[in-house]
Order: sequence, then C-alpha cells, then structure tokens
Amino acid sequence: MAATRAYPRRVFELFVSQVPWTLATRELRNYFAQFGTVRKCMLPFDKQTGFHKGFCWVGFSSEEGLHNALQKESHILEGVKLQVRRQKPRSIRSQYANEGVADMS
Repeated sequence: MAATRAYPRRVFELFVSQVPWTLATRELRNYFAQFGTVRKCMLPFDKQTGFHKGFCWVGFSSEEGLHNALQKESHILEGVKLQVRRQKPRSIRSQYANEGVADMS
C-alpha cells in the first residue's frame, strides 16, 4: 500500500514546446538547471516513430527556479527558440499519462 501525503505537493513546473528533435532529456535538464534545482524533466516519446513529441515538462524544486526560468526573455537551444510557459494544472495533461513519457528524475 502506498503512503499518502498529508499535504498537497506544490508544483513548480514549466511547459516547454518547440523542442528540437536532436535534444534529449539530459540536455534539457542541464540547461534548465541554471535557473534552479530541476526535480524532474519529462519528455514524451511517440511509440511509432521513436522520436520525442517536441514538448516537455520541467519541474523545479522551488518557486524561485520557476520564476528565474520565466524571467529569461528567450530560451534558445540548438538554434531553436523554445516556447516556455508556466504549467497548467495537472488535470489538463492527464491525457498524456500513459503515452510513453520518459521521466529521468
């Protein structure tokens, strides 16, 4: 039986889109670590093609890391400008829960 938490867990997550297909979870995690401690980086993959879907979620351990990342005007990796915004509530992304998400936490 899994233990339940007595308090809700605060979420400090970004949704990142326009991720170049050449980037992997490790590079994304390392890049966003400059803004704060990265708790998780989830990059979903397409089961048919084997390539990631071009978006990911980056979770920080504190609100400070999240705000630091949002303050930067543009995030450019591999010559591509990433689209970065604050993550909406989890219920919206529950549709991706079983679609081959790679969590390299």
